[in-house]
Amino acid sequence: MAQYLFSVWHIGAYPTPSEEEMAAMFAAVGAFNDKMRDAGALVFGCGIEDPASSVIVDGTGAEPTTRPGRFAAGPEILGGFWVIEAPSVEAAHELAAEASAACGVPLEIRPLQG
Repeated sequence: MAQYLFSVWHIGAYPTPSEEEMAAMFAAVGAFNDKMRDAGALVFGCGIEDPASSVIVDGTGAEPTTRPGRFAAGPEILGGFWVIEAPSVEAAHELAAEASAACGVPLEIRPLQG
């Protein structure tokens, strides 16, 4: 079965929902995760911290370097992701629509190599 990356992107500032909005989103995402886990489709998924905690690590030179900050400076912010298994790209699209509804933002879907 093919695996797909579902990327959760935010545009602009990192979102700061109210406690009620956050609780509703966590409940919806939790229900989606449970459904995927029960179906054997969930490989892994999680939210990630605010990009203020980002560090760039570059090991391509003679000495590795690190610097604080994001790799891409655009308005898009990666807020989380899922890796799921699906029998077809159409099935992945259906699952992504459910994931998008659960977290309240559009998703980017990409097949994993291998």
